[in-house]
Amino acid sequence: MKKFRGTYTVMITPFTATGAVNVAALRDFVEWQIGQGIRGLIPLGSTGEFLSMDDDDKALVAETVINQAAGRVPVLIGTGAEDTREVVRLSRRAESLGADGVMVIPPFYSTPTDDELVHHYRTVAEAIGLPIMVYNNPATANVDLRPPLVARLAEIDNCLYIKESTLEVTRVRDIMRLCGDRMTVFGGILGFESFVEGAQGWVAVASNIAPAAMARIFDLVDADQIREARELYLHYLPLIDFVGGQAYVAGSKALLSHMGFAAGVPLPPRLPLPAAQDAVARALVARFNLTYSTRAVAV
Repeated sequence: MKKFRGTYTVMITPFTATGAVNVAALRDFVEWQIGQGIRGLIPLGSTGEFLSMDDDDKALVAETVINQAAGRVPVLIGTGAEDTREVVRLSRRAESLGADGVMVIPPFYSTPTDDELVHHYRTVAEAIGLPIMVYNNPATANVDLRPPLVARLAEIDNCLYIKESTLEVTRVRDIMRLCGDRMTVFGGILGFESFVEGAQGWVAVASNIAPAAMARIFDLVDADQIREARELYLHYLPLIDFVGGQAYVAGSKALLSHMGFAAGVPLPPRLPLPAAQDAVARALVARFNLTYSTRAVAV
């Protein structure tokens, strides 16, 4: 079983003008991400617009990314759904396709109790042999997996990772304190801050745009070069912030499009960026000299 560590990209999904998955662009994007030094890929997360895609497209995206990565970096498939049985089905499919793990957001409408959440994750875990990355994002899931509950989830054999995506960086400390080595923490919104607290990875949106730089932030912290990591983080903070709010999908796609990648536009109900925000995206691309190229990105 692979050990997950470092900066992982929660991937955008490129679409054609008609809303079909742009398979050629997706394959090229996987190659670019790996070539830029990203440590892992997570398709079909929120940034990948999984809630707006039908089942055939989800399967196509998962299969394309897994096959293109070809074992060079871990691939975790987002398999979140409201129905536990559907999460089991999607997770089993991910396993059959060759995924290295799954990322599972809790049911996001029914607001389950703690006991129901434990049952949900245990049911999924017992159905597959893959490691599970629990995904805590109360801003979108309407459920907050607080550290004491995470400690209960850590007792499930293959619930081994958590993407902790709140603005409370002390959550990283508390999860580590309560779970020990039974749960490895990845930062969500707060990458650098989570690293400093001891997180072993970052599930990043901004690495869609600047994968080499976002990967480098972790590598610097890992080498105890905290000052250098902070300087790089602060340098790129305007970009990280730009894709850190409601524009995480439309903003990422606008940036990539201005960089020369055929990202397409978001699926409804999301809309492309309005003109004023698109101008900001264009300015950020110029400011950071961002290009979509197979050559190394300067950081």
